Amino acid sequence: MTEYRASFDAAVTFSNGGDLAVHGFRVDVPSADMDEAGIAALFVASLGLLMTDTVELRNVMIFAEPHKGTRGGPADRGESAPGPGGQLVELSHVIRPGMVTYPGLPGPAITPYLTREASRGRYARGTEFAIDQLTMVGNTGTYLDAPYHRFAGGPDLAAIPLARTADLPAVVIRVTGTRQLEISAGALAAADVRGKAVLLHAGDDARFGTPEYAADAHFLTRDGAAWLAGHDPALVGIDAVNIDDIADGERPAHTLLLAAGIPVVEHLTGLEQLPPTGASFTAVPLRIQGLGTVPVRAFARLPI
Repeated sequence: MTEYRASFDAAVTFSNGGDLAVHGFRVDVPSADMDEAGIAALFVASLGLLMTDTVELRNVMIFAEPHKGTRGGPADRGESAPGPGGQLVELSHVIRPGMVTYPGLPGPAITPYLTREASRGRYARGTEFAIDQLTMVGNTGTYLDAPYHRFAGGPDLAAIPLARTADLPAVVIRVTGTRQLEISAGALAAADVRGKAVLLHAGDDARFGTPEYAADAHFLTRDGAAWLAGHDPALVGIDAVNIDDIADGERPAHTLLLAAGIPVVEHLTGLEQLPPTGASFTAVPLRIQGLGTVPVRAFARLPI
């Protein structure tokens, strides 16, 4: 279903004095034919403005764009949870032999250990099995980083609790369509992230598997990571080549989030299918001792 947003300039006066002017403000709207009075009401609600006297809009434009989660808008589901019958949405990439996930890392290899033909002599007539070997680095496809990935003394994959990876209420931070590659604290500050899976939707997954995937990639800034680390999300994910700026060897986002015990999921896909709030998210890693990263089957359940 097509979603819509409105852009406008606004002038607000308050009954107890003072005024406010904004230019190019945007809010989610329920339909393409939303009237100006309705848009004005959404604007006031989104900022939590009190004692407004008049609200005048100019240069109003309504256009097709996924909802960002305007407070009080059509996608604001508050604390509602997905129902048991909600649709499941795939959010992970398929792992294929030789695929490139991160430039410079080897692709996975699948080789036979026991072929179907060789197995026939071990079982009854008509019974056969295939046992294959999978060789890959942990950073393959859509994967989860445990603190051990960054810190030698940090919890490894076997120590990640299910409470941080399964059935998490999801908050989608949409930065698609913006001119900035940086995802800073300003993009996050309006969201309630405590105990939630914070999913950074940049849209970079459209280039996954191509040389362009690592070029002009979105990333979480140091101040954005610090803000998240201080607000205790359960997990943070992104649909880009790295949650950090790959040109920054200090890797501040990994450092701050993993130091706070917050797992990171990279190379997500399909986040455009999720509402800003209301879905649940799961990305459970294998319980492997002494390992810091491993692919996950990431998925969401949509609200009914």
